[in-house]
Amino acid sequence: MSQRIDDTTDGGPDDPEDLLPDHSILSFEEYMAMQRAIGNGTRFKILYRLKRDGPMSAKELTESLGIDGNSLHYHLNELVDVGVVENRKENTPDRDGLYSYYRATAIGEGLLEHGVEALMRREQVFRDAYVRDE
Repeated sequence: MSQRIDDTTDGGPDDPEDLLPDHSILSFEEYMAMQRAIGNGTRFKILYRLKRDGPMSAKELTESLGIDGNSLHYHLNELVDVGVVENRKENTPDRDGLYSYYRATAIGEGLLEHGVEALMRREQVFRDAYVRDE
């Protein structure tokens, strides 16, 4: 991997890949794929709902978000593919058959909590900073 530098004094390394720890479990490209995935409004809402409300079935997500089933499954597959959502299946069937549910992964929750959600919560701080600068 690349050389690590002290990025606290100069605003960060020249190459954003140098932000990764030496033995990162994910590559720079994988982090960017996650960002692209949650950059879609529908996928962001799905991940947000799963983080906020906990595991849900596709039917529950369809009902709570008002997204048609085909579109929901497309977006869920995208989120699962990049690792921010996981699909869990129960081993024992209930009266409706095998139950499958989705939940946000720890990294999915972290992306929201320390990414877009954090920016949205701090909007007033940013707005105040821009008003002072004018």
